[in-house]
Amino acid sequence: MQDISTYNVPQHIAIIMDGNGRWATQRGLPRLKGHKQGAEAVRRCVESAKELGVKYLTLFAFSSENWKRPEAEVRGLMDLMRLYLKKEMAELHKHGVRVKAIGDIDKLDSDIQKMIAKSEDLTKDNTELTVQIALSYGGRADILNAAKKIVQDCDSGILDIEHLTEDDLSARLYTAGVPDPDLVIRTSGEHRLSNFLMWQLAYAEIFISDVYWPDFSKDDLRKAVEFYALRERRFGGLPEKGDVLDGEYSDEQSKERSYTKG
Repeated sequence: MQDISTYNVPQHIAIIMDGNGRWATQRGLPRLKGHKQGAEAVRRCVESAKELGVKYLTLFAFSSENWKRPEAEVRGLMDLMRLYLKKEMAELHKHGVRVKAIGDIDKLDSDIQKMIAKSEDLTKDNTELTVQIALSYGGRADILNAAKKIVQDCDSGILDIEHLTEDDLSARLYTAGVPDPDLVIRTSGEHRLSNFLMWQLAYAEIFISDVYWPDFSKDDLRKAVEFYALRERRFGGLPEKGDVLDGEYSDEQSKERSYTKG
C-alpha cells in the first residue's frame, strides 16, 4: 500500500453517515443498536482523519428531516448524543480536536445545547482538526437563513445589494469561516446528497462506499482519500496544456481511478 503522505490529501472531508438502521436490521437488532455502532465508527473516522492530515471533518449526524422518525428512535438518538458529548470531549480535546455544531441547534433539548456550548468552548483553541457535527441540519434551510441575513444586512446598510458576492452568502452559512469540502463521502451505497451542505458541496468530489456506516473503517476512509488524490479538480475550467480530459486516460490511469466503490 502506497504511503499516504505522497498523496494530495483533502483539506476538508464531509461524510453522510448512512446505513445504521439497515446494518442493525440485517442482524436482527433494534435500529438504535446500529446508531450505537455508528458512534464507534465516528471515533475511528476522527482518529483516522487526524492521522491522514485532514484539517476539517464535517459529519452529518442528524438531519432536519430526522425529526420525522418515530419518537422512540429520536429519543434514543438524543440520548446517544448526550453520551457521546459526555464521553468523547476530554479525549478529543487532549488530541487537539476542535468541535463545532452546525444546524438548528435551538430545536435540541436544552441540556444538549448546554453540552454542545461547553464542548465548543473547551476545544475552541485547538488546531489539529476541526470536527463539525451537523445536528438538526438541512442544506436548503442553511441557504434560506443566509439569504434572510443578507436581506437584513442590505436593509440596514451593511451590504450593498448591487455588489453582493458568493462570499457574502458563504459568510452567513452555518459553516462560515470553514473552507468548502473537497471530498464528500456517502456510505451504504446510496447516491444522493440528502439536503446536506447544498451550497458548500458545489465542487466537491463524490465518493460512494457500499459499506454501512457502522462498519466504515480506517481503511475505507483511506480508500476515499486515495480516490480523491487521483481526481483532477478544475472547478469548471479546462485542464492545463498537456493534461488529459475526462475519459482520456491510459489503461493504468483508468485502473487507478476505479475507487468509486468502497
